[in-house]
Amino acid sequence: MGVTDWIKHGWDAFLGRDPTGSTSFDGGYFYGSRPDRPRFHGGNERSITTAVYNRIAVDAAAIDIKHVITDENGSFLENKRSALNTCLTIEANLDQTGSSLIRSAVINMLDSGSVAIVPTVTTTFPQNPGAFDVEEMRVAKIVDYRPQTIVVNIYNPHTGKHENREFDKRFVAIIENPFYAVMNESSSTMQRLIKKLALLDHIDEETGAGKLDLIIQLPYVVKTPQRRLQAENRRKDIETQLSGSKYGIAYTDGTERITQLNRPISNTLNEQVEYLTQQLYAQLSITEEIMNGTANAAVMQNYYSRTIEPILSAITDELTRKFLTKTARTQHQAIMFFRDPFELVPVDQLADIADRFTRNAILSSNEVRAIVGYKAVDTPEANALMNKNIKQDGDMPSVEGKGNSSGEPSELLASISSSGSESEAG
Repeated sequence: MGVTDWIKHGWDAFLGRDPTGSTSFDGGYFYGSRPDRPRFHGGNERSITTAVYNRIAVDAAAIDIKHVITDENGSFLENKRSALNTCLTIEANLDQTGSSLIRSAVINMLDSGSVAIVPTVTTTFPQNPGAFDVEEMRVAKIVDYRPQTIVVNIYNPHTGKHENREFDKRFVAIIENPFYAVMNESSSTMQRLIKKLALLDHIDEETGAGKLDLIIQLPYVVKTPQRRLQAENRRKDIETQLSGSKYGIAYTDGTERITQLNRPISNTLNEQVEYLTQQLYAQLSITEEIMNGTANAAVMQNYYSRTIEPILSAITDELTRKFLTKTARTQHQAIMFFRDPFELVPVDQLADIADRFTRNAILSSNEVRAIVGYKAVDTPEANALMNKNIKQDGDMPSVEGKGNSSGEPSELLASISSSGSESEAG
């Protein structure tokens, strides 16, 4: 699309129809940290759930998501050169890269249960008939669900504020957490764990509040108002002595007895937290080794298959449904994710795998070199799918034994023939 057509037909979700319209800048709002960064709610930022959310989001964002062209069977053919592919792979908006957008979307989805990816700048107004290409997109929290529209809280880069805006459901990718029943339901394992951790933090704060928790037994009965007043004055006197003393020392009468109550009270909160944490890890196919980075290839493969891929499938399916028209889908366009199958393979096994893939004509030598990290070799044989351990047809000798495939006599046959002639002459 040319510059003139883009100015005529372009659409911006914040400015209106023309994204090049004049905007007055008065300095805007200033922040000490990035204002579009995802924020947790419900106390999640103070619990173990933050580490789980971040681990899943980082691993999901490390996998490539691309706008591609497929064959009739849905297999990958080539990348599609489009603004949407640029958003997913290079730059999603002014503030985020493509992987940063996916990481932000996954964190918000796991925290809230669902998230919206809004196309903020498109080549044409999305509600107009015809195709449109997404040039910028942002992650937004869903505020209200309505029959045909949704209200989202989205960051406006022109004003520097988070604003509530209403969008048509047909053009906004609404992604729901595949593990909603485990993480976001009110009685789910994740929510129970968050509540138990909040109780444990409250008990720790009470224990470390500096209270003495003393009971003073006076040598008289405090049933009458005068005695209760006298007991209250005695309590305040001891408090004054303790607070005003350099070392916190007070004196009492010989007939008074003091009992201290701030002894550690045993409870099962620690055991419950540990049990719920194990249950959550099991339901999300996460282990302690995955969290601390010591998991082997088999454990990581199970984690990617059962945790990461369902999340990425939910994202790519919704992006394909909302950002690609029916015409584009009939032209075999799709949004797919690609994970490097050799990422978890140890170095000592990579050579054997490379030999099997090249020997069975699955990968060429240059494709294997790209996986290892070496540059391609500029030779035709390095790009050919063939078994290099077997001679090709052009290199095989002829069946009659009188020459090679080109019809010329071989050097070996010529030498045998000459030696035979010399023997007959002798």
